[in-house]
Amino acid sequence: MPYTDVMDRYRGLRAVSTHHHSAALGCLARQAILEQAKHLGLAYGQTLVAESEEEMTLLFDLAIYTAKRGRSRAIDRYAKSVMLQPGSDEALTLDAMCQARFSLWRIERRHETAGVIVADLLRDRETWLLDQGLAHSANPGMTVASRLCWPAEFAMTCGVIVPVDVELIEDAFSDSTAWLSHADPQRLADDPRFAAAIYRNAIQTGIMENVVYREPAVAD
Repeated sequence: MPYTDVMDRYRGLRAVSTHHHSAALGCLARQAILEQAKHLGLAYGQTLVAESEEEMTLLFDLAIYTAKRGRSRAIDRYAKSVMLQPGSDEALTLDAMCQARFSLWRIERRHETAGVIVADLLRDRETWLLDQGLAHSANPGMTVASRLCWPAEFAMTCGVIVPVDVELIEDAFSDSTAWLSHADPQRLADDPRFAAAIYRNAIQTGIMENVVYREPAVAD
């Protein structure tokens, strides 16, 4: 597909995913948000103490896409509550979001049409990722923690991009349970505690202060 067609497709699906995320927030109970905030060090008693929009983005990511064992996730509850036309962009995107994967992704190279090729460092595979902000700012070799979904032939982020380095990853392991430290890569990627540990250390080290979630203008 030509660049303009790919980007038009991406922008349409991004708008749909943004709508779904906003709607899924309505399926969150206040107590569930507070529980996740405590995991991230963003709660004092029954009060949220997040200091930035970026910290809230991490909090909502965990609240929407993860849940305690035996409980349903907010994204799944939202999916069951809406009636969408099968095969529509809305249905395809929501289904992709329900199957989103968290991992550590290393930027390998630019894609020949748009976006970048990233390597899943925990599952040992590559994928085509479209994210305008990341494509404009990232260089090959950069590693990020993010949750990706596949609503089309390309992947999109689910809203969170956390720059990571060896020190932050090591801190996440040392700050986690023994199970996480000894888990095989596949189980580690699928365990919500790993994402929580990465996010918590990103907040504590101040990395999120330099992250801005912003899409470039259409002219870009």
